[in-house]
Amino acid sequence: MSSAAVASPSGSVQPSAVARTVVHKFGGTSVADAERYRHVAQLLLARDEDIQVTVVSAMKGVTDALIGLAQAAAAPQGADVPQWEDAWHDLRARHRSAAVALLAEHAGEAVEWIDQRFDELAQVLGAVAVLGSLPEEVLQRVQGLGEVYSAQLLGLHLGALGEDCAVLDARDVLVVTHGDLGVDVDWARSAERLAQWRQANPQKRVVATGFVARDANGRITTLGRNGSDFSGAIFAALFEADELHIWTDVDGVLSADPRVVPEAVQLESLSYDEACELAYFGAKVVHPQTMYPAIERGLPIVIRNTFQPGHPGTRISAGRDPSRPVKGLTLSPNLAMVNLEGTGLIGVPGTAERVFAALRNARVSVVMISQGSSEHSICCVVRQDDAERAQAALLNAFAHELAVGQVQRVQHVPGISVLAAVGDGMAGQPGIAARLFGALGRAQVNIRAIAQGSSERNISVAIDSDQATRALRAAHAGFWLSPQTFAVGVIGPGNVGGALLDQLMSARGKLLERARLDLRLRAIASRSRQLLDPRGIEGDWHQAYAAAREPLDLDRFTAHLLDSHLPHMVIVDCSGSPQVADRYAQWLAAGIHVVTPNKQAGSGPLQRWREIRAAAQGSGARFRYEATVGAGLPVISTLRDLLDTGDKVTSIEGIFSGTLAWLFNRFDGSVPFSELVAEARSLGYTEPDPRDDLSGTDVGRKLVILAREAGCELSIEDVQVESLVPAALRESSVDDFMARLREVDDGFAERLGQAKANGNVLRYVARLDAQGKASVGLVEVPRDHAFANLRLTDNIVQFTTRRYCENPLVVQGPGAGPEVTAAGVFADLLRVAAGRGARL
Repeated sequence: MSSAAVASPSGSVQPSAVARTVVHKFGGTSVADAERYRHVAQLLLARDEDIQVTVVSAMKGVTDALIGLAQAAAAPQGADVPQWEDAWHDLRARHRSAAVALLAEHAGEAVEWIDQRFDELAQVLGAVAVLGSLPEEVLQRVQGLGEVYSAQLLGLHLGALGEDCAVLDARDVLVVTHGDLGVDVDWARSAERLAQWRQANPQKRVVATGFVARDANGRITTLGRNGSDFSGAIFAALFEADELHIWTDVDGVLSADPRVVPEAVQLESLSYDEACELAYFGAKVVHPQTMYPAIERGLPIVIRNTFQPGHPGTRISAGRDPSRPVKGLTLSPNLAMVNLEGTGLIGVPGTAERVFAALRNARVSVVMISQGSSEHSICCVVRQDDAERAQAALLNAFAHELAVGQVQRVQHVPGISVLAAVGDGMAGQPGIAARLFGALGRAQVNIRAIAQGSSERNISVAIDSDQATRALRAAHAGFWLSPQTFAVGVIGPGNVGGALLDQLMSARGKLLERARLDLRLRAIASRSRQLLDPRGIEGDWHQAYAAAREPLDLDRFTAHLLDSHLPHMVIVDCSGSPQVADRYAQWLAAGIHVVTPNKQAGSGPLQRWREIRAAAQGSGARFRYEATVGAGLPVISTLRDLLDTGDKVTSIEGIFSGTLAWLFNRFDGSVPFSELVAEARSLGYTEPDPRDDLSGTDVGRKLVILAREAGCELSIEDVQVESLVPAALRESSVDDFMARLREVDDGFAERLGQAKANGNVLRYVARLDAQGKASVGLVEVPRDHAFANLRLTDNIVQFTTRRYCENPLVVQGPGAGPEVTAAGVFADLLRVAAGRGARL
């Protein structure tokens, strides 16, 4: 094959003496009007090619308009003016206008030529109207006229620019026949005719009509839809071209449909086999019939963007690039499954032959087949429009077996899509199927049937159509072709929730760039209202949420996340609501991950806890609640690591309240206890009602969470909790409580004095012993104890285990504050993302 340039010994590129021939094909969007014709002409003139052949489609929409004209002419004519005449005038006017705008003072010849051709078309339409029917031969003649008009316009424009250009009517050269496998080119006769045509038309530039040809009997025919691309490949073969450039409205072949996966990436190269596989399943790539003339001759095909001619596009050739195992993913919609099942099929030769013969006789094309080694069933995926005919054909073919019970049923399952992963690099590469199925499983997509050829170039799965979008996005992310994307909903934008949202919005850009993780905030809700954004909340979430007016509706909130069709969904519950916790099992069962600092689920009713754990286990969705115990401290994860590695917990002790830690770190007798409480409240260390901290209930809930994590099914009622609030002050108002709090000072002073006398300090400690006995209360600990030397609001937990028996394992650090707690929640969210493939 010739080349335009060769490398010199010095590495510089030198012009080649060998003539270079390039065929260009332009689709309808590339020649939609006069402006686009000018653009195409300038693009062609800017290229340095020895022989340049340009194959053009009809102007956008013209082929459909011509078919409509023919059908209208064949319809019953109920008026004096034929029904097709107005549309005929409109179509002629469009071409006349394009000629005038394109050629200006040189338009006379073109307008005269167009008028003559449209007069001939009118005569044909008039004859069709008289017949009252539309013969196939006439339809073939009419629907290909758009390419004839288009080639003439571009050829005349190039001539007006001073270029020596010949216009080739493919009907004068191409000879084809139509068979069961499509169009078959008579290469010998076509080459002979082209050689004769070139003797009379030796010009360097040739503009040829796409789509049209003649059959062996000389009748005008077409190459079928996508026939203009096929014409490009045929002429590239006949002209012995070095390359075929197909110009369209995209930068090249993409890894997935960008309407479904906006993050789809452009592919630099494909092999012929990869391109054929992708094209078969509907990817916007070259039609398979276009490929075979190129494959036979090793002719590279380059997909280019007319609107961005500087972009290199995608190169399709015989070369293979196994560096990326999966090049692209495609989705075929509007399919159905037809399943033949029966014990009588097992081990019986010829069953598959009978199935396919029945479908062939019914003229049903099979998109995908699957059969297990048990031979109990054969599954065929067919077009939805063919499904009932396919089912009827199989019912008829196996009527005897159905009657005697050897075949149990012929099932028709509508609403099926086929997802295909394609790539030469899949061959011989272990784990590709696992990555595909793992990505689909994590996205809660059910697989109906599976097919993979021995070439290992394509893995196809049949799935329910309502899961198709999510499946494609999940698979695309699973092969790192796009980021792992999560639809995120946050409930409770208060102190912790607000801090989390600030952290999330600040970190999103870096996570997308560094870890290929796309966290899309789609919903925010409080107890009174919610904000649901279909595009994702960007910018200042405070401002967006302040403008929200929709009342809280958790059913709509949930549906909004599920309707996103993103591969993963997560709800972050930063409320303290038991009603929200009641929803966890439902969310997890639906495949929605739940991350929360809300202690209601982990310490609430045991039955609810069991249902939550069962739902998470059943669906595979993750339930993360690290921040329920130690805010940002790794308390629960440390306990899990101990248990997962086979250790046995003997006891758990800890200080789990930053407020109470601060109070007793400061309480040395120099300041009354009541004044310390007031100071802590003024500093924002306590809840608005300090009794929520002093009651010890919150600490008891944290101990219950740890106990359940360790395997003890405790409830808060099983924990002996010492409240630091006297019974007389528990029911009064907050102001009254604060005014009367000094009544407890003497009692606390007495307990402090006794501790000092024993050489100890007072600390509010939670304990779980080896027998499962749980208690929370004020205790004395030695001055050299780990609990006696905390910093201000630090939390601490001490695990005594079989391994850590002499020297317990201690986790210590800040355990309070919105920023710290939000960071713990955010870390849990990232752990969920990492478990779903994010590269963290």
